[in-house]
Amino acid sequence: MRESKLPDFSERLAAQAEARKALLEKFKPKPTVRAEGEVFETREQRKARELAEVRAKRAAEKEAARLAKEKAEEEARLARENDEEFQLQLKRDERKARKAAAKAEARAKREMKAQGRR
Repeated sequence: MRESKLPDFSERLAAQAEARKALLEKFKPKPTVRAEGEVFETREQRKARELAEVRAKRAAEKEAARLAKEKAEEEARLARENDEEFQLQLKRDERKARKAAAKAEARAKREMKAQGRR
């Protein structure tokens, strides 16, 4: 006699249960594999690191700008010191200021003398 190749009811239920289990297994979270010694930074740590990098970059730019400004001022000062025409102008201005101060002092002295006579 010939045996039937068709599965009976209980075999079909067992196969269905196994298929359902396999389908549910796909949705279960799998454990992640991490390399040894690998450290992941959190969002807050990453933001803090990026902020520190930006601050350091800005500080470096500020320092470079300050140094460039100091260098330019020093070059300008040296150029003024070496410029004879500028030195002569400084002497003239100084002499004018001295004369103006002496004139103002003499005027004040005359006014005090005039007030004393009144």
